[in-house]
Amino acid sequence: MAKNTPFRYDYVGSFLRPEYLKKARADYEVGTISAEDLKAAEDKAIVDVVAKQKAAGYHVITDGEFRRKFWHLDFMWGFEGVAHKHTGGGVQFNGELAVLDDTWLVGKVKAKAHPFVEYFKFLKQFEDENTVAKYTIPAPAQFFQQMIVQKNYEITKQFYDSTEDLVKDIAVAYQDVIKQFYEAGCRNLQLDDCTWGAIVGEDSQLRYKSLGWNLEDVKKQLLEINNMALEGKPDDMVINSHICRGNYHSTFFGRGAYDSVADYVFAKENVDALYLEYDDERSGGFEPLAKVSSDKKVVLGLITTKTPALEDKQTIIARIHEAAKYIPLDRLYLSPQCGFASCEIGNKLTEEEQWAKLKLVKEIAEEVWG
Repeated sequence: MAKNTPFRYDYVGSFLRPEYLKKARADYEVGTISAEDLKAAEDKAIVDVVAKQKAAGYHVITDGEFRRKFWHLDFMWGFEGVAHKHTGGGVQFNGELAVLDDTWLVGKVKAKAHPFVEYFKFLKQFEDENTVAKYTIPAPAQFFQQMIVQKNYEITKQFYDSTEDLVKDIAVAYQDVIKQFYEAGCRNLQLDDCTWGAIVGEDSQLRYKSLGWNLEDVKKQLLEINNMALEGKPDDMVINSHICRGNYHSTFFGRGAYDSVADYVFAKENVDALYLEYDDERSGGFEPLAKVSSDKKVVLGLITTKTPALEDKQTIIARIHEAAKYIPLDRLYLSPQCGFASCEIGNKLTEEEQWAKLKLVKEIAEEVWG
């Protein structure tokens, strides 16, 4: 068995939370249970979801992101210089407000012992001869993006005279945390990154223009921060990237083909593989895959996690072969387009429907690649 991600049939990483875990977090937040009680509920849920991943025949295990409320913000809270508060605000998705904690800077960004590394250690104990543990964290570009959004930009400027200095501090802090993961035995890390998926959309382009920023300069900065964070990473550590267009309660954030970012992220980002959303027309065609550098693999996210309806197997197989016109079939892999629960709320399908989706991914991959 190959020892590293991606596998021919794979997934992004988050799973629907069982109701008892959602209740435990809600109870903890109002103070009716202790942190120990919440951890016990998380531990139980993780043990269970790992067993289900193995039973489904997958070679990668994740903790389902069960110890966090948000796929990205919880990770940012694990650095010096970051504060957060629940205010009921958030980000407008397609037809729904994604309720997110306000997260902003209160000082310079620095690494410290990151709690996610301890979370990884709990997961690692379940590795066996058939499975490897992977951990998912937001990309450095995502952290950078969070601190330069309109509501945060003026606050960030109190601590950073230039975005170049902010880029450097975030990248150096990530280098430290990547080392912490490595020392804990992590050999498969995944960067989840909405920045590329957002910048292809009109709304994002208008927002950058309103800040007086040149779009090509922003793309260079996103590439720079991700690559700088990966400098000095151990040779035997695989770091992949999942490019996302937003995934909240079955809604999406962005639309737009990959063409305008392919020369940056496809050609020049120093990751081992790209997990790409291709579950509907919002992602455009496969032509930009021709720009993927020869050292990278591509995981086609052709199965949607947003709806319970199962895709037609032959249609998906035909799409894989269509993609293979631009990148060799042996460098292609298959997964759902995103996680099933990027935030605790989860997408609008049942756990049973979630596992049916993954069964389909495995069946298709085995038919295509044997």
